Amino acid sequence: MAAEDEAELSLLECRVCFEPYGPDGQRRPLNLPCGHVLCRGCVGALAGAERQRLECPFCRRLCGPAETSDCRPLLQLLELLGPARGLASALGRSGGGAAAAPAGLGLRLCLGGWGSLVNPTGVAACPGSGRLAVAHDGKKRIHVFGPSGFCLGRFGERGPASNDIKYPLDVTVTSDGHVVVTDGGDCSVKAFDFDGRGVLAVRQGFCLPWGLDATPKSEVILTDSEAGALYLLAADFQRGELKKCQMIRSRLVSPRAVAVCQTSGAVVVIEHLRAPGPSRGSTRVKIFSAEMDLIGQMDSFGLNLVFPSTIYATAVAFDKEGRVIVTDVCSQAVICLGKPEEFPIFNPLISHGLSYPVGLTYTANNSLVVLDSGDHSVKVYSST
Repeated sequence: MAAEDEAELSLLECRVCFEPYGPDGQRRPLNLPCGHVLCRGCVGALAGAERQRLECPFCRRLCGPAETSDCRPLLQLLELLGPARGLASALGRSGGGAAAAPAGLGLRLCLGGWGSLVNPTGVAACPGSGRLAVAHDGKKRIHVFGPSGFCLGRFGERGPASNDIKYPLDVTVTSDGHVVVTDGGDCSVKAFDFDGRGVLAVRQGFCLPWGLDATPKSEVILTDSEAGALYLLAADFQRGELKKCQMIRSRLVSPRAVAVCQTSGAVVVIEHLRAPGPSRGSTRVKIFSAEMDLIGQMDSFGLNLVFPSTIYATAVAFDKEGRVIVTDVCSQAVICLGKPEEFPIFNPLISHGLSYPVGLTYTANNSLVVLDSGDHSVKVYSST
């Protein structure tokens, strides 16, 4: 598929006026009852001066302006990706690229780029094959790369079918080789094989499923950002049968990114704490034992006592030694916070060459994979 085709459909643009969405005013994205999304300005223009009825420009269904509602997944994505859109154009003007990592980690591969990947939101590595699955806003939502960096396939078109993907928020790959995606568009979790065949779709009353990670048993831990909860999902993906979808932790504050330690079973979650006014708030990192007992936490204020700069964590992973690794969009860095028992320490792993890191994972050979939404790329680092 040509790069122009891949970039044809931009999730962050109104498909009527082709202007980018924004969090406020006339640019705010609104859901129509039919499921299509327009900006507030276009809704008002289509409704006319009397603002009584409007016709969806895509499916022709009639509705009233009062029947529209905020498109929460897009507003959450705007909060997550907003600075990256400006960074992308700035990088293009300045000719910026991936610089060298500090001693110990070197950039081995840089994949994607605008047109190949569009506003990526999640990345995961297959434990067995080394393939990378990337969730993004392209015409086909999941992009699969081989270990050497070549594109192996794309799947997950946007559409009304149960196995289509509307707004992918995160992705993981189970040990038995299934790609699992959180879809904010219809608040579901969907599983595929690597050929793109849908094997399972789970809704289970989710409010806004966001982050997810696979356990060694091919179970999935996922966050529900709106419900403030963690879920454990167990399924026979080969047969497409759901075995269990159980809430294992509640009373979290807008949890998004999550990671599971493959050795201890510990779980780490990033909470997003809202602030009054226009500020985007702060983040808090919480670590739970395999039995879901809280064993450590640190918010942005506490991290600032360790590191003299504002930290806003967007992604999290465990390395093979069980250390917690986070991405920080303020310092454009990847930081090691240490093991749960020594949490938190501060050890920058990558401090150059990143624009707006939003995803993080490790491959089976211990390469560190960073998803950089600022320049729409996947960057793979290995020990030098």
